[in-house]
Amino acid sequence: MSQYPGVDADGFIQCLPEQPLQPLFAPLVEELCALLSRRFPALLDGLYLYGSVARGDARPGTSDLDVTLVLAWAPSPEETQRLEATRRELQARHPQVSKIDFDIGVLSEVLAPGNLYRWGFWLKHQCRCIWGNDLGLRFAPFRPSRTIAQAVNGDFPEVLEGYAQQLEQAASTAEQQRLQRAAARKALRSANLLRGEQERGWPSTLHEHAQLLTAAEPGLSGYAAFFLQQAYAPQGPVADFVQRLRAYSALLAGETRAQP
Repeated sequence: MSQYPGVDADGFIQCLPEQPLQPLFAPLVEELCALLSRRFPALLDGLYLYGSVARGDARPGTSDLDVTLVLAWAPSPEETQRLEATRRELQARHPQVSKIDFDIGVLSEVLAPGNLYRWGFWLKHQCRCIWGNDLGLRFAPFRPSRTIAQAVNGDFPEVLEGYAQQLEQAASTAEQQRLQRAAARKALRSANLLRGEQERGWPSTLHEHAQLLTAAEPGLSGYAAFFLQQAYAPQGPVADFVQRLRAYSALLAGETRAQP
């Protein structure tokens, strides 16, 4: 075993363990594969799970079902509408997840050399293929680096601001809480941008990301504790959460720009 978190004995970032899905979520995943492969047999290159269901630590009624779809070509407007209709149909039938998210990539972009540290890392280490062409097999294991952190989470200012705006417009408490959990998790994972280039570990849990944030920038330890709590059990006024989210994003942007 490695002495560093999140890596194997050879220093490579760990892949998701091969294990059966949690029984509560397995029927949903089976229906997802059957429905998408039947409705989009030529468009769909592969289906992948990521997040808590993929890791095997999903919480009934709280966790999202996170799915990456790799498509053979960029979908037309009509195909995009049909994919969204299928997502909503599945979501309405399966209350054991709080939401179903589709993260879509196009095959040519996924395999482009310039996207190696984004898509290559993502499919190799963060996903498990559940249907179709497993592109993760094409990539060698990755070692920890700031290059990967930047490729995966460098979009945090735009993503966090998007969550802030959605929260300001959310009509229900359930929707607000779902958005708060998602925003808090993105906020914590983005702290990986503060890693030193020579650090050999790789945070995999939200707690490890919070620890990294506190160690790298002790002045942000309050945000680490706040977002860790919000990631699991949102509470307090939404306006307060949005204010803290925007303040944290601005501070993190300043710290990441200062990184060598």
